[in-house]
Amino acid sequence: MNKTKRRIFKTAIKLFAEKGFDNAGIEEITAVSGVAKGSLYYHFETKEEIFDTLLDSGFKLLQNSFEIKFRHRESAEEKLKAVVLILIKIVVLYEEFITVVISNSLGESDRAVKCQKAVDGVCAQIEEVLSDGISHGEFKPCSAESLSYYIFGSVYSTALYRIKKDKNATSLEIYDDYIDVILSGLKS
Repeated sequence: MNKTKRRIFKTAIKLFAEKGFDNAGIEEITAVSGVAKGSLYYHFETKEEIFDTLLDSGFKLLQNSFEIKFRHRESAEEKLKAVVLILIKIVVLYEEFITVVISNSLGESDRAVKCQKAVDGVCAQIEEVLSDGISHGEFKPCSAESLSYYIFGSVYSTALYRIKKDKNATSLEIYDDYIDVILSGLKS
């Protein structure tokens, strides 16, 4: 992504998080980013395309991070710990991205459905780890599907709360507080 496109992208994410997608206009994105309207339209045909790029880029980063971490971990418990740490790091590093996704996930609009599908993809990876742990006796029997959404939602809400309350909170501090609670409830 070149410098101009990255500037447009970062500005749009910030404005989508602060004002909501519908209230952030192209004119404001160009004004705040300092990019001419023609340059914006050279890189993105519509505001919706900016949103789609945001969603695709963010969730590809998540999925790639999972794949890399899973290669080096054998047990489901170690994979689950990696998942939780990755999710927390995404919130800490990309708070605005998470705010945009969560705020646009509700409803039945095309944008909401796209967000829901992206979240479903991440939860499917979490579910796979949980199912593996259940089948190998690492975790007690439960609904891996339901628990995957619980973990996704609770990690994000916990991490968002912590960084809003304490701007100096690190990913590892949030992780340490969270992981023991999750694992103590899951272990068989």
